[in-house]
Amino acid sequence: MTTILDKLSKRTIGLLEDIESRIDPEAEEDYIDQWSDFLNDRFTGDIFTPRRKKLSLSNAERKGIMINDAMEDFDSMLYSQLLGVSFALDDSESNRYRSWNLAIRANYGSCIGTSLFGAEVFIMPYKTNTLPITRTLTGDDAMERVLDKGIPDNHAGLGAKAFGFGEFVQEVFSHYPKISKYVTVYHPDIQGPIDNCELLFGEEMFYKMMDEPDTVHDVLDLITRSYISFMEEWQKLYPPRPDMNLHWGHVWHKGTILLRCDSAMNLSPDMYDEFCVPYDRRLLDRFGGGGMHFCGKGDHYIKSLCEAPGLSVVNMTQPHLNDMEVIYRNTVDKGIKLVGFDHGRAQRDVGRGFNHSVCT
Repeated sequence: MTTILDKLSKRTIGLLEDIESRIDPEAEEDYIDQWSDFLNDRFTGDIFTPRRKKLSLSNAERKGIMINDAMEDFDSMLYSQLLGVSFALDDSESNRYRSWNLAIRANYGSCIGTSLFGAEVFIMPYKTNTLPITRTLTGDDAMERVLDKGIPDNHAGLGAKAFGFGEFVQEVFSHYPKISKYVTVYHPDIQGPIDNCELLFGEEMFYKMMDEPDTVHDVLDLITRSYISFMEEWQKLYPPRPDMNLHWGHVWHKGTILLRCDSAMNLSPDMYDEFCVPYDRRLLDRFGGGGMHFCGKGDHYIKSLCEAPGLSVVNMTQPHLNDMEVIYRNTVDKGIKLVGFDHGRAQRDVGRGFNHSVCT
């Protein structure tokens, strides 16, 4: 009888079998408990760095794979994602210091959400080894055209690949009990309302905010409803944990989603309150809370961001671009965890006190 495993390459089978043999349930339960203690205020140290208490050496042949190759078929995508899982189990100096999540995703870039709306997917040149993006929708009536079409099909654009990969992995993992239990398939990168709006319309979004704010609000509402539709379908395929969930290799959070608000760095605090807060909070409320990620400068709107009910963690990059005292006052001082935070900066600032709420 033919099974899904007969369709996999030898390299993927070898990696799956190696990972299955190396996962130690006791070590994984302990690792998860460490995160639970941190998120539930039972961690008493200054800087949280979770450590897997049992590591091992891999017997599998492991070879890196270019992003464009990984996107060609589900077997290649699975292999590329499993490499991170395999490395997370390695008995290496870095893993002994700080252990990483056993996690994979449908890795089709930050433009999955915008591709649903018909934005053209642009595959990056092979040598750049970079995830794809979508081209902006142009024309004076671009927003109106999007509104006229309404909520898109979740399987349009890259959505078909994301859900197809999710179903593929579910079938593959069903043959590996320990992988099925301890390797998490976390939700695809469908960004957040403001980021998807800028990805769809580029710099035109900022002009429209001033000239036609009602139209921008209508678009953000539509994007929010599309996010809800997509995520509800995804969570039927991969039901979230009731207590906490993970994202990337270095983040856990209470709630079920992790939103992005990178575009907010370009907005004033008042514009953030108007164009971001209502939609992000709507999603956090709908999905039982979660976390927020931003790149760049966010100290000017961090107060409003952290007032969102259900927000449990903030994942930020580039602390050097921020007034970190403002960030700390609105996050760790209020019990909101900074996760996946820059370790060097954490060590530098540890003397000011972190309220047991920084993870690097």
